[in-house]
Order: sequence, then C-alpha cells, then structure tokens
Amino acid sequence: MPLKDLLIGLGIIAIWAFNIIVIKVGIEDLPPLLVTVLRFMLVAVLVVPFTRISRRQLPWILLLAVTFGGLHFPLLFLGLQQSEAGTGALLVQMGTPFATLLAAIFLKEKLGSRRIVGLILAFGGVVVLAGGPSLPPPASTALLLASAFFWAVSTMIIKLAPPIPPLTMTGWISMFAIPLVSLGSWLFEDDQWQAIHQAGWAGWGAVIYTALMSSIAAYGLWYRLLQKHPVSRVVPLTLLMPVFAVILGVWLLGDPLGFNKVAGGVMVIAGLAVINIRFRRQRKPSPV
Repeated sequence: MPLKDLLIGLGIIAIWAFNIIVIKVGIEDLPPLLVTVLRFMLVAVLVVPFTRISRRQLPWILLLAVTFGGLHFPLLFLGLQQSEAGTGALLVQMGTPFATLLAAIFLKEKLGSRRIVGLILAFGGVVVLAGGPSLPPPASTALLLASAFFWAVSTMIIKLAPPIPPLTMTGWISMFAIPLVSLGSWLFEDDQWQAIHQAGWAGWGAVIYTALMSSIAAYGLWYRLLQKHPVSRVVPLTLLMPVFAVILGVWLLGDPLGFNKVAGGVMVIAGLAVINIRFRRQRKPSPV
C-alpha cells in the first residue's frame, strides 16, 4: 500500500478511536439515546436527499435499521456510560468473533483450526479483562457485548443483501432508525428538551463528530481504500483501533492501564489478527 493510502488508513482508525472518547464525553452532557437520535438526524439530512434506494434494497435497509441503527449503536452508547473508553473499544471488537461464529452457523463457512485458535484467544482475552478492575459493571459489559453481537448480525445481513453503496446505506439506515431510537429515548430517558437547551460543546460536539467524521468522512474514505486495495491489506488496520482507543483513554480521560487490560487486550487483538489475517509462507525465489 502506498504511504499516502497507509496514512489515510491510519487516520481513519484514529478517527474511529477518538470517536469512542468523543462519545464518552458527549453522553455526560446529553442522554446517550438522545445523542444517537441527533446523530442519525444529522446523517440523514446530509445524505438521504442526495441518494436513492430501490424497492429491492428497501427491505434490507429496514432490517439493518433495526439491527445496526436500532440496536448496535444505542447499545454501544448506553454501554459506554459506565465503561472506560479502551475497555469499551476492546469489548466492541468482539463483533468479529461473533460474526465468524454466525457465518459458520448460518452461512456454513468452515472455521478451520486457525479461526478456532483466534476465537479462543479473543474470548479468552475477555475472560482476562473480566478478572481485572477495568471491566465495567455487568450491565454495561452485557450492553457492549450485545452491541458487538448486533454488529455481527448486521454484517451477515449485508453479506446477504443486494449491493448497496456504503454512503447510501449509512444515510437511509440512519433515517429509518430515528423513530426506533426516539421511542427508546422517550421510554427510558427524561427531560430531553431541557437537555438539548442546556447542552454545551461536549454534547453537540459529540453529535457533530460522530455524524460527520465517524459516519460520513471515515466510512467514505474507508470504502475508497477497499476499492483500491485488497481487503487483506486494508482490514488488518482495524486491529489498531482498540490500541489507539486505550492510549487516548489513558491520555485524555485518565483511564488506568492495569495488567488485566494490557494482557486481555493483547489476547483480544491477537485473536482478531488470527481470524482476519491469512498468514502464507513466502516462496523462496528460484535460483537464476
């Protein structure tokens, strides 16, 4: 990969890692489900008027609006309330092992010994994290793992769905998810209008950053990289996201960096690497 594209890829990972920090700060100023609704509204306004979907694509978009927009994102925002940024990022990365298991069960993809080792490492890393003080309360841990699970479910749906341009998918999922998450905010949160009027730079900054930088800019650049380079060269960069998030959490939020977080994090990332990266022996050049 050329240096320019590599730097773009690292920039995207940094945007996504900083997104965790921004969410953490933002949901201290605004209720988490309300932040999610406002984010979806901004994305929909900026994307939907300039994109179109077909009748064939519509049922899949509606399904993804439930699993991805209505479950993954709200559960992520709710789970991060009581979680350290780095630990939350590591737990959400469990979407990859979940997706691997779902693909084996429903798409009949073979696991193989390599992926089984990766799964054991990743889930073992969560067990190590659970033995340390950095793991969030059980409810938050369950919410973050559920968020990762519904990310994996959404991945399976995208594999089965007809081709949909990524930005189009992002905009229309956001639009159809607005009433779902708004209902959740109405049922489980209070004083939304007061919170909006009293919100400061942290709350509104989180809405704008998550919508513009994370959803639109980062994903747009990411899919452009996927179009230019083999998936095997681009996807492994995502392994750096929780690493960046842990570093940013320690640096900006003062999160502790204990043994369990380091050891468990290394195991999770190693497991993801084994699942995602296919290691091949290089052939020795034939003598001239």
